Amino acid sequence: MPASASTTLPSPLGLITIRSSVRGITHVAFGDDGTRAAMAEADPNAADLVHAARDQLAEYFSGTRRAFDIPLDPAGTAFQRRVWDALQAIPAGETRSYADVAREIGSPSAVRAVGAANGANPIAIVIPCHRVIASDGSLHGYGGGLERKRWLLGFEGAAHRTSLFAAEV
Repeated sequence: MPASASTTLPSPLGLITIRSSVRGITHVAFGDDGTRAAMAEADPNAADLVHAARDQLAEYFSGTRRAFDIPLDPAGTAFQRRVWDALQAIPAGETRSYADVAREIGSPSAVRAVGAANGANPIAIVIPCHRVIASDGSLHGYGGGLERKRWLLGFEGAAHRTSLFAAEV
C-alpha cells in the first residue's frame, strides 16, 4: 500500500494536482504531473488528507474559504521552512515584499534566499507564495506563471493596489 495519495482538482486556473504523505500535504501544483497514486491503494490517512485539501481548495475557489487548516508536509531545508511559515502568516488580500519576509524571519539581508525559497515552494496557494511581490509593487516570478499570480491576487482582493499590475520584469 503506497504511503501517499494524489488527486486532481479542476480550478479556474486549470487542473491542480494535490499530493499527500501520511503526515500532510506535500504538493499542490498546477497541471497534471502524472504521479497520481491509485487512491484505492493509497494509505487511508494520506487519502483523507488529499480529500480534505481538495475540499478546502474547492472552497477557496468558490470564495467561501480564505485560510487553510490542513496539515502540511513540504520537503525543504530549515531556511525554506522558515520562509514558508512566514508566507502562511500573510492574510488573503495582502501582499509582502521579499524584503518584508526576510525581515520577518530575522534574516534581513537574505532577500535573494527568500526569493529562492519562495520559488521552491511545493505547495502552491496553501502556502501563499503568490502574495510575495517586489518592493516596488511589481510582480516577479511565480512557478504557476505571472498570469496565475495576478489572478490569485485579484481574486483575493489585492487588485486595488494598482502597482501590482504595473509592467512586470
